[in-house]
Amino acid sequence: MKQFVSGRRLAGIATAALIALAPASARAQDFINVLTGGTSGVYYPLGVALSKIYGDKIKNVRPTVQATKASVENLQLLQQGKGEIAFTLGDSLAAAWAGDEEAGFKTPLKKLRGITAIYPNYIQIVASKDSGIKTLADLKGKRLSVGAPRSGTELNARAVLTAAGMSYKDLSKVEYLPFAESVELMKNRQLDATLQSAGLGVASLRDLATSVEIVVVEVPAAAVEKAGPPFVKAAIPANTYTGQTTAVPAAAVMNYLVTHEGMKEETVYEMTKAIYENLGDLGAAHAAARSIKLEGALEGMPIPLHPGAVRYFKEKGLKVGS
Repeated sequence: MKQFVSGRRLAGIATAALIALAPASARAQDFINVLTGGTSGVYYPLGVALSKIYGDKIKNVRPTVQATKASVENLQLLQQGKGEIAFTLGDSLAAAWAGDEEAGFKTPLKKLRGITAIYPNYIQIVASKDSGIKTLADLKGKRLSVGAPRSGTELNARAVLTAAGMSYKDLSKVEYLPFAESVELMKNRQLDATLQSAGLGVASLRDLATSVEIVVVEVPAAAVEKAGPPFVKAAIPANTYTGQTTAVPAAAVMNYLVTHEGMKEETVYEMTKAIYENLGDLGAAHAAARSIKLEGALEGMPIPLHPGAVRYFKEKGLKVGS
């Protein structure tokens, strides 16, 4: 009996030794929690596609997708180590790095690290035709949804209204709602307009345009110039939404994928590589991703890059810092 027990002990010791000697990647999977946004926006379907790419293309990872209130919440979660990669708007990212309390960041989030620029968000203001809203000035005295509180969309709303010489006080009612909820209220005539910062062809606005007659409200070039960086002049092409027969001037701001400093260089390298080797899959998930180009990967990045991303971009011949 003693000999049997000793044998079992020896076997256990040998097994433990083998586990200890095995590479970390063989012992455990790396979790990659993808922080996105509301399910009716653009971040979420792209996050789902990204999660599938990571699961298929990177060994020993276990990806998950988390729906969130988008940019501001995502960055706070990353700082806390409660996610591995997140979608964010550029102005929110710059505010997080600086610690802009008005934007929702009580202290600078210095653990954040950049991965890549992806596609521009268009600040899309859509009103019901019945509301009589045709210009930004027409929003005065009207009911407007500006996105979830302190989301990237809501920060964009403040900036655009300020540039147009307005504030929330000029509106009769302000609703702080995600995209889908805003659309439902508009369908029920409980809102006059919604401001949504998203990629072109966002599902919520497509849904709205097929249910009620809409007007896509122009953001004039002068207002974009007054808002300043990171906002740039853009245009929403004709027929992006049902009933929108002409191109509409708008403002846009770049989106980014970011991580945190605690992520391993090798993992972030593989994550970055997988993005650029599978752009077709991302483009199939949402048309906004078709704007993602390797040559634009570093455009306007307001925070330091993660070493894993630096390594990938250097391999591809891009000029990046160390």
